[in-house]
Amino acid sequence: MRFTLATIACALAIAPAAAQTTGIELPSALVPPGLSVYLTVPATGVQIYTCGKNDAGAPTWVFKAPEAQLFDTDKKQIGKHYAGPTWEALAGGKVVGAAKASAPAAEAGAVPWLLLDIKSSEGSGVFNQAKAIQRIHTHGGVAPAQGCDAAHAGQEARVPYTATYLFLK
Repeated sequence: MRFTLATIACALAIAPAAAQTTGIELPSALVPPGLSVYLTVPATGVQIYTCGKNDAGAPTWVFKAPEAQLFDTDKKQIGKHYAGPTWEALAGGKVVGAAKASAPAAEAGAVPWLLLDIKSSEGSGVFNQAKAIQRIHTHGGVAPAQGCDAAHAGQEARVPYTATYLFLK
């Protein structure tokens, strides 16, 4: 097999984008240096949107908050995810994140993949070890394409989604 300089350079550029323990290739913007995955948390819930107005005053769906149940890899509920964005463990402790980077989802019609820094931590629990959180493998959750007009101002749309949250330390 022959490797060109361009092939080797491309391989070196892609290598850092792989998540350390998941075997998934992520955009490099979503991979914080020096951190690795210690907890994988599947989520099922909704992304909540409110019919409001954009900067130009036109009716549009505006993101309000997530609302999801969090599970361990054995499908046992271990927590909940809600506005903040907050991840709260049933056994205690919660963290609040702040979006640092995003990338388009691998699937059309899915909310973007994210990298979130931890901006606050309360209590102690499995989530409180996190220095960052990645949202990957999203399915669904995108704002409706229609149904928001002056007659529906203030109405909520609850759009089902699933995702995997990777907790990093």
